[in-house]
Amino acid sequence: MQSARIDQYRRDITEAAAAIPGDGPIALMEICGTHTVAIRRTGLRSLLPQRVRLISGPGCPVCVTSQGTIDVLVDLAARDGVTVATFGDMVRVPGSTASLERRKAEGGSVAVCYSVLEALDLARRRRGETVVFAAVGFETTAPGTAVAIETAKAEGLGNFLILSGHKWIIPAMDALLAGGEVRIDGFLCPGHVSVIIGSRAYEPLAAAYRRPCVVAGFTAEQVLAGVAAILRQLAAGEARVENVYQEAVRPEGNPEALARIERVFEVVDVTWRGLGSIPASGMGLREAYAEFDAPPALGIPWPPAEPAAEQHGCRCGDVIRGLVEPHGCPLFGKTCTPAHPVGPCMVSREGSCQAEYKYGRK
Repeated sequence: MQSARIDQYRRDITEAAAAIPGDGPIALMEICGTHTVAIRRTGLRSLLPQRVRLISGPGCPVCVTSQGTIDVLVDLAARDGVTVATFGDMVRVPGSTASLERRKAEGGSVAVCYSVLEALDLARRRRGETVVFAAVGFETTAPGTAVAIETAKAEGLGNFLILSGHKWIIPAMDALLAGGEVRIDGFLCPGHVSVIIGSRAYEPLAAAYRRPCVVAGFTAEQVLAGVAAILRQLAAGEARVENVYQEAVRPEGNPEALARIERVFEVVDVTWRGLGSIPASGMGLREAYAEFDAPPALGIPWPPAEPAAEQHGCRCGDVIRGLVEPHGCPLFGKTCTPAHPVGPCMVSREGSCQAEYKYGRK
């Protein structure tokens, strides 16, 4: 953290912030759970001028999965002949009545997978069961799910289904700016997602709302380079897309991955925790692959009904959209800890609350 390059970025940040008119706060939002963890783990906030604020947005895919979706998965795990396959973080997210972890302890069938291909292999080995993969994630993980669906179709693997929770990130960014509830002066755009969609994808957003959008990687140097680039734009009165992660992100993204998403998924409206229903922000299976869509195959009402409120006073939804910091929730660090989480922001390794609990309080 003491390299000459980091010191230079700090000087650049200080100079650019001083050149921005006014003396009010400058709020920059990162839209990536990996960024959130990196920022808190390395203490980068302490290196910034006082008026520059880094706030976390809806970058954790587990966290933004709606409560209704969690409830459906919990109910499925209790069905005879059905196994819910999911990533590890999803298992501990509390539903309205139970978590997948609790349902498994009660005798339900839940399998933790590290990739969708493991879930596919599980379906091959358990032909007499229906394996439902909880397909959560942004554009980064959707191509893998698309490959699994195409493989299942080619093999005639009819006992493999998905419950699609895949989402497009830019509609959420648009919804945050359009809502105006939280001040956002610029975006630190997600590195992993940008590898797939490309830096060019943010251009309409930057133009429509006059907000700088800078793609950055995950090292301390990359994050500071991204912050410096945003502040330089604000000081110059500019609002454009800039990419400081060029070794991984191209303007056009990954055409093959995008083509796979396009073949298997269509754009649908979907509900986000904390943000509500966002038009054209989800990925639903196309008609050609409808046989692998869990809700119609298993007679599940879809979209699911959503609870009226978060669990037990949890403010995870407010944290997700940057309205409050984790310590602004009355449960944080008290009744809600990583060992006993109340909401998904404390469950997920990419959640703002867990990152703040592990690193920020130090």
